[in-house]
Amino acid sequence: MILDTNAVSGILAGDAALESLLSRAARHHLPIIVVGEYRFGLLGSRRRKTLEPLFERLMRESVLLDVDEATATRYAAIRHELKAAGRPIPENDVWIAALARQHELEIVSRDPHFDDVPGVQRLGW
Repeated sequence: MILDTNAVSGILAGDAALESLLSRAARHHLPIIVVGEYRFGLLGSRRRKTLEPLFERLMRESVLLDVDEATATRYAAIRHELKAAGRPIPENDVWIAALARQHELEIVSRDPHFDDVPGVQRLGW
């Protein structure tokens, strides 16, 4: 399972419904894009001192997914498919979807626009 940024927020907030969903996998995957998005959010958070160590622990316990040439190829295909369908999604989410397609993993997210990406399955809670 790939964790989207809103899933990371839910985990660190102790969302019980999300914890139940995540218990299906022993280890989770964290895209480097999500690491950047979450770190950006932490910079403006009043709860930074509490959340930062929790996030560091989550990163240690997860498989970090980097972007490579294979990801870029999938990114281009997904972006083209969505543009042709008239269904663009946020840029960072195209990269996350590309990683999901590349590694054949589901995306844990509350963002329904992932449902528009062919070959990618979203798990919501």
